[in-house]
Amino acid sequence: MHCKFYSSIAEIDPELWDGVFDCDNPFVQHAYLLALEQSGCVSAETGWQPCHLVLSENDQLVAVMPSYVKSHSYGEFVFDWGWAEAYERHGLNYYPKLISAIPFSPVTGPRIGVAAGIKISEVLPVMIDAVQQLALTSDYSSWHLLFPDQALQQAFAEMNDDGAILQRDAVQFHWFNRDYRSFDDFLATFRSARRKNLKRERRKVTEQGVSLQRKTGAEISDEDWQGFYHCYVDTYRKRSGHDGYLNREFFDLLRQNMADQLMLVVARNGGSVVAASLFLFDNDTLYGRYWGALQDISCLHFEACFYQGIEFCIERGLQRFDPGTQGEHKLMRGFEPVKTASYHWMKDVRFRAAIADFLLHEKRGTESYQAQAETFLPYKKSDVDGSG
Repeated sequence: MHCKFYSSIAEIDPELWDGVFDCDNPFVQHAYLLALEQSGCVSAETGWQPCHLVLSENDQLVAVMPSYVKSHSYGEFVFDWGWAEAYERHGLNYYPKLISAIPFSPVTGPRIGVAAGIKISEVLPVMIDAVQQLALTSDYSSWHLLFPDQALQQAFAEMNDDGAILQRDAVQFHWFNRDYRSFDDFLATFRSARRKNLKRERRKVTEQGVSLQRKTGAEISDEDWQGFYHCYVDTYRKRSGHDGYLNREFFDLLRQNMADQLMLVVARNGGSVVAASLFLFDNDTLYGRYWGALQDISCLHFEACFYQGIEFCIERGLQRFDPGTQGEHKLMRGFEPVKTASYHWMKDVRFRAAIADFLLHEKRGTESYQAQAETFLPYKKSDVDGSG
């Protein structure tokens, strides 16, 4: 098998790329990754130099893995700043490093696409060897694979790597559809006090004169789109002093090429857009949200970012809602703690041993955190026992 690294997704045939992933997960689609590059959100200048790995045999594409050379750790959501500082204290460079991930997207999903008839376990060792050789010849400190799906996690578990690949666990909060017929059906699974609190939050938004609409694809008007981006940029500027990782051109390219996988929640007050949330979705899952608000309206964030998304999942029969990373406040609103994983290879064996010890202690804390988080769920005990 032959491995080659590409400095742009544009160099790879879209049909071949999407064909090996063979799924409708929006984040691994050629169009999504290309939009990041064409808009300049992903580039060597922003610290995300594309370095996509393609595996072929007899001139036939066998497997692909979206990858990047990173000069920082922003936009990854698997926090390794402490590792970088440790390298610096010892006079070593942690950056640049290699990562296989989806930029700015802390969502679990496929990270290796394989051709029909090929198993991930067959190509994983070859691809790992390729990135390790690249790290050795290009002076990259490490390689990191972030937020893989269960199939890839299983392949890592079955692989004999002598402990060189380190697994790191974390906790996110996801919502699961248990064949709910309506939002009220979902609420019926809550304990009384929690159910009343959620209804009060939704009522408070309406009482402040705010109306909300969900729109997909061609339903999204130019006015809606402009309103969303205005809200998104304004919120970023207030919080961080900059416009955000993603620019208008990126969002326009998504609307142009992936409209059927976009869902926009628009909140209006007196006819004017005051907040908006943009989601992506596939046949199974609703993902994340790009959020912004022009006014501070009580409970509107919960309504636009969580409750509207849950209603959409129930209407469409989507099985899961992955709203992104962090946020214990999601628990009392029906999102459950789930484990996520990342995998790490450090070229320096001394640091590999030190980080392995750190991860062992961190794992215990993560398990304790997940168990504690489950105690804050709002469900009646009978409604979550024995469910996935």
